[in-house]
Amino acid sequence: MTNEASHPLVTMRDVTKVFKTPAQSLFGKRNRVHALAGVTLEVPRGQSLAIVGESGSGKTTLSRQLLGLSRPTTGEVSFDGRLVDPRTDDLVWLRRRTGLVFQDPYSSFNPRRTIGDSVTESLDAAAQVCGREEQLEMARAMLVRVGLPADAVDRLPRAFSGGQRQRIAIARALIHRPELLVGDEPVSALDVLVRAHVLELLAQLRAELGLTMITITHDLSIVPQLAERTVVMSNGVIVEDGPTEQVLTQPEHPYTRELLAARIELPPTTWRG
Repeated sequence: MTNEASHPLVTMRDVTKVFKTPAQSLFGKRNRVHALAGVTLEVPRGQSLAIVGESGSGKTTLSRQLLGLSRPTTGEVSFDGRLVDPRTDDLVWLRRRTGLVFQDPYSSFNPRRTIGDSVTESLDAAAQVCGREEQLEMARAMLVRVGLPADAVDRLPRAFSGGQRQRIAIARALIHRPELLVGDEPVSALDVLVRAHVLELLAQLRAELGLTMITITHDLSIVPQLAERTVVMSNGVIVEDGPTEQVLTQPEHPYTRELLAARIELPPTTWRG
């Protein structure tokens, strides 16, 4: 890997995120919950990373810091060497360079907007200037790339299955050609067969487009197909970080071993970088 390719695209330095819970009574104290506790992480350009852990481990909070959707209580986040600070920056530059795929393919779309409108909205969010017809042509091309017909732009979300909607969500996340794609439980709402097809699509797009990709998941069975590196989180801290095959076959931390012991047996697969 070249020095340019290995240069960190995303960097977190000693990031803490504290939430205050509602008081139990009028004069009660609000508890402080450390969703992240001093997390330091670097993601090299072009790497595929999985962040795994149980619900409440801090993995989704971490992804929101990376995308500038929430500011850290302490510490710093930077993207390609530039500070990510929602307090002082509108972060349009970051929206141009990142894409996000949500968990639920059904709630991700306005049922009254056409697919063309939904897919091209990320162009507006990233301030990509082009005419309406050019936007729709870009949407058609991206929909074909994810395995859907070009005329899907004229249809409403109800015309599509859950797996098809998630392909549309991927098209929406990629239409402005981001450098970083973040998937927050991107296949957890899909059945097993559809999940396999979407995982194959994500791996293919990552290779074709040279994406840096971060997958947030509690499902260890999808990790080998999507990630060359795996980070394990528990109670807001990173407890293990290493090559995926090593983490899943020779875990060092007791928590990782517990996760592996509780999982459904992984099917035979090819380890992917």
